[in-house]
Amino acid sequence: MNLIVDVGNSLVKMAVFDNGKIISYRKIPNADYAKNVKSIFAEYVLIQNAIVSNVGGMSHEEIAMLCVFCKVHVLSHTSKTPFKNSYATPQTLGVDRIALATAAFYHNPKGNTLVIDAGTCVTYDAVNDYGEYLGGAISPGIAMRYKAMHEQTSKLPMLKKKAIIDFIGNSTETSMHSGVINGICNEIDGTIDQYRSRFVDLTVILTGGDAQFLSKRLKNTIFAHSKFLLLGLYHLLEYNKR
Repeated sequence: MNLIVDVGNSLVKMAVFDNGKIISYRKIPNADYAKNVKSIFAEYVLIQNAIVSNVGGMSHEEIAMLCVFCKVHVLSHTSKTPFKNSYATPQTLGVDRIALATAAFYHNPKGNTLVIDAGTCVTYDAVNDYGEYLGGAISPGIAMRYKAMHEQTSKLPMLKKKAIIDFIGNSTETSMHSGVINGICNEIDGTIDQYRSRFVDLTVILTGGDAQFLSKRLKNTIFAHSKFLLLGLYHLLEYNKR
């Protein structure tokens, strides 16, 4: 059994894999990490290896807690990857993007794949049919767009995402919702169109916390997979055992 730990800015996702399948999944606040580590190992005593993807600033002490129970691989730019990394600055490539590229490589090993992760930021990551990671793009996520409008103006309110009825807003709030939701959907659809103009038979995968909200609002055909990053981390752990 393997334990996958994905540390985000406010939440930790923990998944137990057995023979390549998720048998336990938890999404918890960062503050509840320690007690959940203990309970997972108490319940799944056959866990022998773990991998940590840390983009949320988890401390060395918190990561070291796992080492009491099993072998731990902390994902970094020095980790072995199954794909050829053509990123110009591999040392700055986020571990979450490394995991997504790995998941794309295994999901569609002989095809062109674009992975869109709609979370705090929206990231775009492309792997071609030669198994080469090309890079992609990073833009603000939904919550970040609302927050920027509120904090960088004097009168715009702080809003949470909401489905829009019409793209023409008839109040300040509906105009803001239209700007964020309509804007991000047009961005994603436009980016997909750009990639499809260059790559034949492109597979597009949408993941991340806002994936389900966005998937029904996009014009392009996509495959939504909420746990795609966890699958990438599982494959990376297995690959780095060799």
